[in-house]
Order: sequence, then structure tokens, then C-alpha cells
Amino acid sequence: MNLASLVSDSARRAGGNLAVVGPDHSVTYSELDRAADTLAHLLRDSGVQRTERVVIWLDKSVTAVAVMQAVLRLAAVYVPVDGSGPSRRTAQIARGCSAMVIVTDSRRAAELRESGGELPELLVLDGLPVADGRDPLPLEPVGPEDLAYILYTSGSTGEPKGVCIRQRNALAFIEWAAAEVGATSRDRFANHAPFGFDLSVLDLYVAFRAGASVHLIPSEMAYAPQQLCEFLLAERITIWYSVPSVLILMIRDGGLCEGTRPPWLRVLLFAGEPFAVDYLAALYRHLEGVRFLNLYGPTETNVCTFHEVTASDIAGGEAVPIGRACSGDEVWATTPDGRRAGAGEEGELVVDGPTVMAGYWGRGAHRGPYRTGDIVRVRADGGFEYRGRLDHMVKVRGHRVELGEIEACLGRHPAVGEAAVLVDGTGMAARIVAVVVPVGPPPGLLALKRHCAERLPRYMIPDSVLTVDELPRTRNGKTDRQALRDNLLQPSGR
Repeated sequence: MNLASLVSDSARRAGGNLAVVGPDHSVTYSELDRAADTLAHLLRDSGVQRTERVVIWLDKSVTAVAVMQAVLRLAAVYVPVDGSGPSRRTAQIARGCSAMVIVTDSRRAAELRESGGELPELLVLDGLPVADGRDPLPLEPVGPEDLAYILYTSGSTGEPKGVCIRQRNALAFIEWAAAEVGATSRDRFANHAPFGFDLSVLDLYVAFRAGASVHLIPSEMAYAPQQLCEFLLAERITIWYSVPSVLILMIRDGGLCEGTRPPWLRVLLFAGEPFAVDYLAALYRHLEGVRFLNLYGPTETNVCTFHEVTASDIAGGEAVPIGRACSGDEVWATTPDGRRAGAGEEGELVVDGPTVMAGYWGRGAHRGPYRTGDIVRVRADGGFEYRGRLDHMVKVRGHRVELGEIEACLGRHPAVGEAAVLVDGTGMAARIVAVVVPVGPPPGLLALKRHCAERLPRYMIPDSVLTVDELPRTRNGKTDRQALRDNLLQPSGR
């Protein structure tokens, strides 16, 4: 089995089953299979061969999904780029991975040509192409070590980093996830994440493996809470996967916890960031009988641990654990002195196993375990609690401070829905600034200071509090700390 065979296998088993429901139109497995064949011919005509990279810069659509499948059938490598991103970044990525072709639409093609610089060939699609009568191309043989796709993430140097994912990396996760959620052809998956974000791998490929349908949420609806709640009901979604921020929006502004529970929903998965405890508890109680799975893993490993939320987790009032290893991986925590952390100890989470990436494009192969940069605490049961990021470790007036620990503490205050913490200034002038989204009347600085003083050392107590209606988000739905800093810590914004 490989990623290219999942759709064709489902087409042979039940070609009339609905495969993809998009904002443009819907296709059955047989129709998706034929569209992928037609597109594979067009790509081959453009010179795409085994291992060549194909950048896909399109709206989230059935057409984009079919292009991914076409690339895989040629044993080539697809590189999805956010359809709403700038043309210069798309061109930068295409040049960076030496792409043979950029697949895009007429409007974006014009933007690319105007952006300047050398470009690969453009294959312009304004919808699914009409079949030209040619026989399907035979599937190219693919091995487990062959690359399937490259996902670009932000790099600390300002240059995007291409995370290279092999067939075996993706399949190890897909096989585990399909078994864990018990996916069948009757399921209806929602796809909230952009195709360039690793959450979409579950939505698409677990659905394809089971012969289920995947329902694409248009990018313009991604942060429209009332429309998302309506989508969940109207599309009769059975499996939902998104970052917690989206679910919090749906609870707070979309009425997700009001009225009748979505009758078809059976599994709700979330990943990418901690889920504010009060919101999670409210949703868990409202969606009685639905399985809640907290998935964890950076793009470089996809999902490597998971935890199924229980009533005792909710009753405890603490952030839910990220759980134990999955997808065939081995996971452990390493202390600063290089030991494996034991129960009750903290350390950096390290992952080894089949989901660990091949490496970053152009930077050589990755060898050995992957150090995540995430700090965890080892639980007595062998699972892990997320504590924060190594790169969110700062020094405030001589003390080492983990901003994630302050955020977790603030999130346990009943008047705080979400929180982000920034440091303003340097040296002895450094100040800890808490940015909170309130639940009901905004909490005062003194109330939050008292709350933190009961749980944190004095040097970690926020110096000031700013209240906002919502935290800014990156395209992947995570808190955009740079936008917070730019908007709130400038002299005019204080």
C-alpha cells in the first residue's frame, strides 16, 4: 500500500461512494480516480517524472485534492502552498525545492508572472480538466523511503523550511489513526486545516483508506464560528479534527455548546496547542458520548503521542496530558544533563520511529531521534504532560521563565478563556505582559496576580494585563505571537 493507491483501491471497491465534497463541487471515488489520471497525463506532458517536485498553489478544492493524487501516481512529490499566501512566497518555495511545475489558477498565475524572478513551468487549472480519452497511466512503483510530500513551515532564519515526508512516515500515522478512530466508509470527515498543515493528512488519507467522504471547509469559513457550527450539522460530520482555538471560537461565538448536540459526531480530535480547560470541560459535557482525542506532534513527526480525554481529566481541572506514544514511535523525555527523565521529572521530548521526517529539503537527511524542543513532565503512568517550549524560555530580571507555564496558570482562572504571555523590554526593565481573552467580565490585574501568586514563583507573576476580544492567529490557527507583539507592545498600542 502507498498513498497513491488509496483512492484507486477505494474506486475499485466502491467507486460510487462520495469521496470529496468541496466548495467547488463533489466527486465520487471513481470520478476522483479518473480526474487524477487525466491530471497525471498533463503533469507528465509538462515533464514531471519520479521524485520531481510539484508546487500546488490553489484554493482548497476538489481540484487541489485531485492534483495531489496525480502527483503521487507519478511517484513525484507534491508541495502544497497556502492558497491565500503571497505570490512571492510561493515563488520562493518553488525555487527553494527546485520544482518542475507550479499548478495554479489563472489569477494566481498572473500574480506569479508579475512577481518577477525565474519560475518553473506553470500548469494553469481553473477547475478539473475534461478527460482527453487517453488510457490511465500505470501507477509508478513507490517504496516506503520515497518522498510523498513536502510541508513548508516557518524558519527561525526567516526562510521557510521544507519538511520532507516519506511514504512510510505518512502511512505509519494513517494506519494508526484509521484503527484508533475506527474509520469506515460510512464516516464523513471534516477538513478544516489547510493542505500545507499536517492536520490535513488525517482528514484526507484516513478517509481515503476507509472509502469515507471528506468535506472541505473553505478557507474563508475557517474562522467563522457560526458557519462552522452550521457546517458540522449540515454536512453530518462524524469525525472532526482541528486546533483547539477553532473549537473555542465555535463554543464562544458559534453556540456549539448550546441546543442539541450534533447527532452524527462520534470522534472529536484536536492538536497543535493546549485546549483551555474550561472550554474543553464545557464541550466534553455537552457532547456526551463523543470520543475526545488530544493528538500531539510537530510537523517533523506528525502525531507521535495521543491521549483520550476522560471524565476524570475534566474533573481534575488541569490541562489534559498529551499522552503516550502512538504511530509505532518511541517517545521519551531527556533532562538537561542528558538522562531519560523519570516519573515526575521534566525534560525535552524526543521522538524516534517511523513517523520521523526524512529531513529538511536541501539540508541533508535527518539521522536518529528528533528533538522536539517541547518541555514535558513524565507522568506516573508513563505518559506526558506538555509544559511549554524551549524557545519560549526567557530570562526576566535574571530568572529563567517558561512563558507556557504562566499561560497555563492564567488559563486555569475561571474568568480567562485564553491567554498569551509576552516579555516587554530587556534586562532589569523586562516586564511580563499577560494578554487574556476574558469569559464574562474582564478579570482585574490584582485578581490575576493573586491567582498566579498561589501557583507561581514571584518572578513569574505578570506585571500587567491586557484584555482583547480574541488572540490573533496564524494560518494554522495557532496564536500569532509576533502579531500580538506588533499590535500591543508598540508605544502607540500600550
